[in-house]
Amino acid sequence: MPDIPWTTPTPPAPDAEVYVMASRFETATLAGAFKFFLKAPGIVAQVRKAPGAHGAALRARVFRRTFLTLSAWEDRDALYRFARSEPHRSSSRAASAYMKESAFTYWTVPAAELPLAWDEAERRLDERKPSH
Repeated sequence: MPDIPWTTPTPPAPDAEVYVMASRFETATLAGAFKFFLKAPGIVAQVRKAPGAHGAALRARVFRRTFLTLSAWEDRDALYRFARSEPHRSSSRAASAYMKESAFTYWTVPAAELPLAWDEAERRLDERKPSH
């Protein structure tokens, strides 16, 4: 299945520091992976309109039941406002029923480093312990 490449809804100021989140989700079943994947376009559309969103991408490994997200935000509050708004809020709650593991990591980078590289996100996620 295709990845959703980095998109930049609102470019940050060149000298800004941005808040980054990377996540990894593993579904318990292949059916759960398809449910997760089918929700992705709506969430991506939401990110593209979210105040304070400076970039986002998705790596979908549906047949491996694994998804990675990578996003950059104006600050932590912008990320949290997005996470609490619809459709992300409802989709997250529904996904918990078919999720096996989730991992999250956060850091800051200078805006000049955008778009972010997957290798750095994956390295940071590998250092995290998954949550169930």
